[in-house]
Amino acid sequence: MDRSGTIVGVTGIPKKLLGENEEVEMAMRPHWKEMVLPVLVLLVISPAASFLTAIVPESGAQPWLRLAIGVVAALVVLRWTGWPFLVWLTTAYVVTDRRLITRVGVIARLGRDMPLSRVNDVTFEHSGLLERMLRCGTLVVESAGERGQLVLRDVPRVEEVQRDLYRLAEADAERRRRGDDDESWSPSRSGGR
Repeated sequence: MDRSGTIVGVTGIPKKLLGENEEVEMAMRPHWKEMVLPVLVLLVISPAASFLTAIVPESGAQPWLRLAIGVVAALVVLRWTGWPFLVWLTTAYVVTDRRLITRVGVIARLGRDMPLSRVNDVTFEHSGLLERMLRCGTLVVESAGERGQLVLRDVPRVEEVQRDLYRLAEADAERRRRGDDDESWSPSRSGGR
């Protein structure tokens, strides 16, 4: 955690979101492979726009044509590079010793918390050879609650996350069986702390 109370390396998860004695076990963003296509767009559009700007024939319209090329290139880069980067940057998957927290969204935010005590099943899927090689994939967490399942896409080290999530759910169940559960804690009763 840094001095501002945000979990270092993952944006949008303030320390005050955690309950008393709640510890972060894993904090991650979607796998970097989500950024490959946006980076390729940037690497193609930038030199293409520069080339087109340079070959515009000299005439009275040259400044306007160059401006139009620049504006179109900037719009393409903003839409297909800037926006995906912001979505990637503002997506957070956090696993604590008590719950799974997800936060997604740039302007409108969507958050979902799933207590580890409600986790019934955790499965993962590699959708192809590339995901197996990059060790990322989709994690599906089944819940005993009314909302069913939570699907996390492009989870880095997905097999390790699945294993650790099971381990944490078992540890949470054992803690509850021993009576170590702090009954006074809940995200709503702790005042966001």
